[in-house]
Amino acid sequence: MDLKGKKVIALGERDGVQGNSIVECVKSAGAEVVIEFTSCFV
Repeated sequence: MDLKGKKVIALGERDGVQGNSIVECVKSAGAEVVIEFTSCFV
């Protein structure tokens, strides 16, 4: 997936995929992360 030039808000879940993991994936695809957040959605 090519995300060059796109801005991303990464919303992660504590018990699922955490925000920092999402950030690493989208950065490798060329996106700019503007906000990263990990929370518990219970």
